[in-house]
Amino acid sequence: MQPAVMATYDRFDLAFEKGEGPYLFATNGRRYLDFGGGVAVTALGHCHPHLVAALERQGKLLWHCSNLYRIPEQERLAARLTAATFADAAFFCNSGAEAVECGIKLVRKFHDLNGAPDRYRIIGCEGSFHGRTLATIAAGASPKYREGYAPDVDGFDHVPFGHIAAVEAAITPQTAAILVEPVQGEGGINVAPAGYLKGLRALADRHGLLLFFDEIQCGMGRTGRLFAYEWDDVAPDLMAVAKGLGGGFPIGGCLATAAVASAFSFGSHGSTFGGNPLGCAVANAVLDLVNDEGFLADVRAVATSLQQGLQQIATKHPGVLAAVRGKGLMLGLKSVVPNRMLIDRLQQNGLLAIPAADNVVRLLPPLIIGAAEVNEAVRIIEQSCTELAAKAA
Repeated sequence: MQPAVMATYDRFDLAFEKGEGPYLFATNGRRYLDFGGGVAVTALGHCHPHLVAALERQGKLLWHCSNLYRIPEQERLAARLTAATFADAAFFCNSGAEAVECGIKLVRKFHDLNGAPDRYRIIGCEGSFHGRTLATIAAGASPKYREGYAPDVDGFDHVPFGHIAAVEAAITPQTAAILVEPVQGEGGINVAPAGYLKGLRALADRHGLLLFFDEIQCGMGRTGRLFAYEWDDVAPDLMAVAKGLGGGFPIGGCLATAAVASAFSFGSHGSTFGGNPLGCAVANAVLDLVNDEGFLADVRAVATSLQQGLQQIATKHPGVLAAVRGKGLMLGLKSVVPNRMLIDRLQQNGLLAIPAADNVVRLLPPLIIGAAEVNEAVRIIEQSCTELAAKAA
């Protein structure tokens, strides 16, 4: 019999009925430590009381009223995000792909209004992932996501990640912007090398390009700063955010400087559901916690502890793990055995993780984890690697 749900996911044979903090409880009665985080979405864990309270409070007042009217929670969220970042204005949508789409449109509109409509091409990076729409799969560099959807949306060029000279060589009179993830997620947890983002900023300024960061996965405290670009003391002209912004509620946004944001006027862009009162109330609740230096300091401390534990396991089990990658609580285990094999073994032992490119196992735990959860995760990963090493012997 044909399943009612389209077969677009290679799903694990596992279903959950509730979540609490860093744990998920399956319909089979088992508890799992969730280090997948809905792919970096449940940044504050499951059913965080502060988020639940905000959702219930707003849910009893107003869910949706359309962007035909002012939305106070949206205005508050925009003001708080711009105050905490490089940006002067925000547009809200429902997902990361929509946030990148908004940014692509802004890039083109900006140059068109500045008398250069021929400047529409965007330089991206190999290993990048920016979403699943026709434009965002073209902006990304994975052939497997574009297969079957030809012709590709025009306007995107790709160069190796981390190589300034390759970016400069790719610039033409038609180049409009550079699009990059400060830490690549789907591509295998690849951190931008030291000086790379500053080098891109200098290139963009020299050639009159816009610098466009995709912090959909690496933003919202994931690396130990509110946004990953802060580690390099460099600011983009526009940036896509989503995932952790809503802590599990679907909301995304495109942040931009005043000069770039002014390219949009009435009717330039829109969203039926984007920035609705319910989504913005939850995102404001997320910001209440994440946009606090004390909270982020705790993230950095627990991340250091987790990284140290993982590195010890990798050193002990070179036949299973080749390296530990990442920054903050956005970590990747470069696997020697097939990554799905390791993920399955972790799952059998009570830990949830997710795959990435380059045979990497992604660990994206909630930012609220403490020493107890780190110790539990390290124990499970150690046990799993020991079992796989014994199996291979």
